[in-house]
Amino acid sequence: ALFLRVSLLRLKDLEVAKLGDSDVHVKMLAAPINPADINMIQGTYAILSPLPAVGGNEGVGEVLEVGQRVAALKPGDWVIPASSGLGTWRTQGVFPEETLLKVPSDIPVLCAATLSVNPCTAYRMLTDFETLAPGDSIIQNAANSGVGQAVIQIAKAFGVKTVNVVRDRPDLPKLVERLMALGADHVITEEMLRKPEMKDIFKSIPKPRLALNCVGGKSTTEMLRHLQPKGTMVTYGGMAKQPVMVPVSAFIFRDVRLRGFWMTQWRKDHAQDQESLAGMMDTLCQLIQRGQLAAPACTEVPLQDYKAALEASMKPFTSSKQILLL
Repeated sequence: ALFLRVSLLRLKDLEVAKLGDSDVHVKMLAAPINPADINMIQGTYAILSPLPAVGGNEGVGEVLEVGQRVAALKPGDWVIPASSGLGTWRTQGVFPEETLLKVPSDIPVLCAATLSVNPCTAYRMLTDFETLAPGDSIIQNAANSGVGQAVIQIAKAFGVKTVNVVRDRPDLPKLVERLMALGADHVITEEMLRKPEMKDIFKSIPKPRLALNCVGGKSTTEMLRHLQPKGTMVTYGGMAKQPVMVPVSAFIFRDVRLRGFWMTQWRKDHAQDQESLAGMMDTLCQLIQRGQLAAPACTEVPLQDYKAALEASMKPFTSSKQILLL
């Protein structure tokens, strides 16, 4: 089935649309391949573009030309998508001004290309569900995912401790070292969640008030055990394709809260709230400029080799994000 899906994609030469008064002509620089992009191609995602469609929901481009009514952008500015479905896997495009957000052009191109999905998701989950103070802790699974790496770095900048759960794998020590270098306080395997040694971790840091779940199934149930009473678990992905199982006692005796988060929905809900969006983007760009938020581990691939990039991004235990260079 893997081969079939990649063969659904073709590299095509298209005419660039005419520039309207409120449009912006953009030369794309780089665009990542994210799990949601794959799901959209498979037809299993909650939003699907009308076909034929250009893939890719994230990336960064440089403004080449703007329509007469465009005031906020000028040639040379860098822009990223303001919402999903832009179709970033292309060399050039003409987009309505409101579908783009300006970002500083002095940040690394890979940081800008991977800014609109994972760091935003991480930032919102760390700020919207529990009021975390320096010294508090959170726990997350899939800690080596794009969101997981952003959570580690943003939490560290906020003074919040992280307990990071990853699947056991052949190169585990290397992965642990990489996440610790990003600022992780503890990196453990899913098996360790069930072990008595977990008590040792919570001698030095408080039990987490927030759990971030991108997996589902057993991993989630085990993670939930370590949550403080009245704590919140936020689910934003389901990599194991298994439901979230919660013991009744967790609800009754510990009053835990289960919530969900989807960045696309947040953007829809806050479409009129420019302040929230600008505040978040400012904070994230400042973290990047201060060296406190780096791009995830990336493999840069020329657009011509998109098939190899797609196949690589679907392999299990991937710890490098495939980025199309445009």
